[in-house]
Amino acid sequence: MHDLDRRRFNRLLAGALLLPAATDAATAVPPAHRHLSRSMTPLIKPPRLRRGDLVGLVAPGGYTSDASIQTAVQHIEALGFRARPGHYLREVWGNYGGTVAARIADLHAMLRDPEVKAIWAIRGGSGCISLLKHLDYALIRRHPKVLLGYSDITALHLAILRHAGLVSFHGPVASSTPSDYSTEHLLAVLTEPRPSYTIPMSAENARRAISEPQYAIRTVHGGVATGPLVGGNLSLLSALAGTPYAADFRDSLLFIEEVNEEPYRIDRWMTQLDLSGGFERAAALIVGVCENCGPQGDGPSLTLDETLDLHLQPLNVPAVSGYSFGHIRNQCTLPLGVRARLDTAAQTLTLLEPAVG
Repeated sequence: MHDLDRRRFNRLLAGALLLPAATDAATAVPPAHRHLSRSMTPLIKPPRLRRGDLVGLVAPGGYTSDASIQTAVQHIEALGFRARPGHYLREVWGNYGGTVAARIADLHAMLRDPEVKAIWAIRGGSGCISLLKHLDYALIRRHPKVLLGYSDITALHLAILRHAGLVSFHGPVASSTPSDYSTEHLLAVLTEPRPSYTIPMSAENARRAISEPQYAIRTVHGGVATGPLVGGNLSLLSALAGTPYAADFRDSLLFIEEVNEEPYRIDRWMTQLDLSGGFERAAALIVGVCENCGPQGDGPSLTLDETLDLHLQPLNVPAVSGYSFGHIRNQCTLPLGVRARLDTAAQTLTLLEPAVG
């Protein structure tokens, strides 16, 4: 082993072995059974963001790079905010952004820092599910702040909503390539508390649907439905089913998105989610744009739409697909826990209360 490789290996090994002991007692994990159910947890909304606010940049899932950090900082500053990278933001442990202890330490430090007004994940990737039993949910309730991201960040959103009752935000990660559509609705939701706010679907996505069918909006069952927004990435929703961190989507607008998965996997995860929670108990099902989720290879396969219809057609509630969220550039920001209204004829989602205080 070269000297440089040996030094790097020893540094990573030391981090994995010693960091948990160095993490202070305030990061101690509250037992999972102490969570509060949605029905008994008063919903907390984080304070609104204002121009010049400090945004903490973290990597709670996959590892990042200097180039991505530079892109993310430029993105944050272009929005009128300031960026503070987490202490362990550049850590790499396997394909994760540092050890579990390092990633938890960065999240908890951002929560404790009175200057930091929001916490923005630089990317998704994988690994957030390993943080859930180590999060200090009482700390989150004492210091409510905007948490923003999508994909693997779904695990944090669901756990925080269920255990802390805090509204968090399924939207672009900090390294996402911004668009006018995503920026407009991100800032409207995070910085402008309104009694109601209507989010139309992206016109650019509609144009792409001409040549890329996954961008087309399909109404499987029409109608109007209201309820709190709950959902995120399908693989994480499925992985958390049956755990203390599972999504409670009873009487909710359940939103689902996925990327780079074949239809049989989509079917398996949706079946698991349905068996564990019952899609018929939701107020509506909303599927986003699922990029690269069609059949792969030459073997027989259902299409993505056929797969989705296996689960949407039997329902007696509004059900749609192709809405403007997911692993796409033109995505809206959806606040988990906030009451909203789906109107399938108008192809809109309307927030029925402010998402921030």
